[in-house]
Amino acid sequence: MITPIALRLVKGDDLKLALQRLVERHQIQAGSIASCVGCFTQFTIRLAGATQTLQLNEPLEIVSIMGTLTPDHQHVHLSVAKESGEVVGGHLMEGCLIDTTAELIIHSYHNMSFDREFDEQTGFTELVVHHHKGL
Repeated sequence: MITPIALRLVKGDDLKLALQRLVERHQIQAGSIASCVGCFTQFTIRLAGATQTLQLNEPLEIVSIMGTLTPDHQHVHLSVAKESGEVVGGHLMEGCLIDTTAELIIHSYHNMSFDREFDEQTGFTELVVHHHKGL
């Protein structure tokens, strides 16, 4: 069973912190981001390779977002478009502040739980999926 959860974020909300609060409030054990339409005034991401971050302080439109949500970690990648139309993206960090609005929809999956465990091959904590029968 899937439960959709929808929320409108407002000016000044931090997207990463809002996702963490939603996961806690709804006790999500396994979730994903279905959609997020909105814009930022400030944008902070970790770039590919996991060694550098990028912070932008300008009007930006959210053009794509995806992620897995676990009780202790939200792994989210997103792309934004600048006023010029140039697109940049990476791993969501704290400091992505909503401008006028963001319409966020997430899905909670009741027949699964997600965890993250350290993987020696990658050097990162990676997703572990547990399937629950009978739900």
